[in-house]
Amino acid sequence: MTAENDPMTPDGKVNPIDTDYQVGQDNIVVNIGPFGLDIHNRVFLISGLAIIIFVLLTLTFHDLASVVFSDMRNWLTANLDWFFISAANVFVLLCLGLIVSPLGKVRLGGTEATPDFSYPGWFSMLFAAGMGIGLMFFGVSEPLTHFNAAFGGTSVVDGVRIDSAPLAGAAGDALAAERLGMAATIYHWALHPWAIYAVLALGLALFSYNKGLPLTIRSVFYPLLGERIWGWPGHIIDILAVLATLFGLATSLGLGASQASAGLNYLFNWPEGVTTEILLVIGITMIALASVVAGLDAGVKRLSIINMILAALLLLFIILVGPTWDILSGFVANLGAYFQHLPALANPIGREDANFSQDWTAFYWAWWISWSPFVGMFIARVSRGRTVREFLISVLLIPSLACVLWMSVFGGTAISQVVQSNYLAAVEADLPLQLFSMLDALPLASITSFIAIILVVVFFTTSSDSGSLVLDTIAAGGKVDVPTPQRVFWCTFEGLVAIALILGGGLVALQAMAVSAGFPFTLVLLASCLAVVKGLMSEPRSA
Repeated sequence: MTAENDPMTPDGKVNPIDTDYQVGQDNIVVNIGPFGLDIHNRVFLISGLAIIIFVLLTLTFHDLASVVFSDMRNWLTANLDWFFISAANVFVLLCLGLIVSPLGKVRLGGTEATPDFSYPGWFSMLFAAGMGIGLMFFGVSEPLTHFNAAFGGTSVVDGVRIDSAPLAGAAGDALAAERLGMAATIYHWALHPWAIYAVLALGLALFSYNKGLPLTIRSVFYPLLGERIWGWPGHIIDILAVLATLFGLATSLGLGASQASAGLNYLFNWPEGVTTEILLVIGITMIALASVVAGLDAGVKRLSIINMILAALLLLFIILVGPTWDILSGFVANLGAYFQHLPALANPIGREDANFSQDWTAFYWAWWISWSPFVGMFIARVSRGRTVREFLISVLLIPSLACVLWMSVFGGTAISQVVQSNYLAAVEADLPLQLFSMLDALPLASITSFIAIILVVVFFTTSSDSGSLVLDTIAAGGKVDVPTPQRVFWCTFEGLVAIALILGGGLVALQAMAVSAGFPFTLVLLASCLAVVKGLMSEPRSA
């Protein structure tokens, strides 16, 4: 590439040849036959073939797969917990460093760019990005699990009781155990995960809007790899992104299916188990496919609006009919406890709470990292015109506070039921059922539990639909407008992978693949930190 058309020129200008994606085009995009598919041939074919082989092998040898997934998860979390914890710390420190550095003045889209969305609209989309099946599944179960373990009890995971107290616990002290349990929960849902998203989102926005490169993961690595991003180094990065995203989505879909199955059994006595979960995955994948065919505006946009309204109503209802004062005061106290315990929770070495740091934190960081191409691309697409400082402060704080509020309301209510009323049904229930057990102690339990099931289903659908778009954007070399059949392919295989993992070991298999896919992509994200800094240093800064 010559100096005249180098997208990394020191003045930060974008040349038309780069914006039109002429460089390396022969290596990136290919149209195949009469179907009009517009794909990045090597990335699509290799990742698609790998996923098909994985599904076939797992479905054929699901008993053996169950053992393999269990051993794989145990080895990865036991031996690499320090790596995942350290990597997440790097992402937080980088974001905080960029906020206070002169590089924070760089504007995404160039010095003259203006935001595409108002603050209220932008904040709403950042908030929506933080809502997902994970909040429904873990909103009650995680705070309650950590509280119970810290207080001196045991935790129930897949029917097996284990000791998983974070840090040293708080045996016999209900208030201290509550604060420690909420701090440990917030640790998994606040600054660290959103820093993971922010790093990749910042890189995608910078190299797409400022450098004129395609909106795909390989573009972030231009400062490190140069022209090689159009060859196999770039192909490998995008393939890892596709696999990480798909297995991260499949994990969420599997969790959603298990919770919806538990809720239907709880409300209507429907048979619970693998068969019901598979039928739910099939049914909801069909709904997602209909949304894919309908298009972004007619499909996922309407579902997202419905979801946000239902989630807000359920949240407000619990605040009003639950222990209102405990919830409101607890929100502030929980934030204080989070910052108090943060150094110890984020410590990667010498941990004595192995079950917590390995089974919870290592899994979470790998899961968040596997979701980073999905959420990161969404955040990048709505953040043009913001300065880096404005972008990072908002991406770190707005969704984090939304997650803290959600956990404080749902988890705080469940803990209050235990402490104030000695209501133990939620504590004794399995993880997928704990949300419904908590709602059962409140008024209108049948209605709110049914709404919760609807929320899980719609979160499932919107995640599958949006995930299909992101997967195909990466597989199509960064193109946003892609043929519908390609999104149908990815949507279908998200469901098939979720089914394969459910048959191959359930929650253990889901966690195993999230960790396995997250590990290599963690290396990609760590390298992207250096690339982002180098890219920002070549940019002019706003006054």
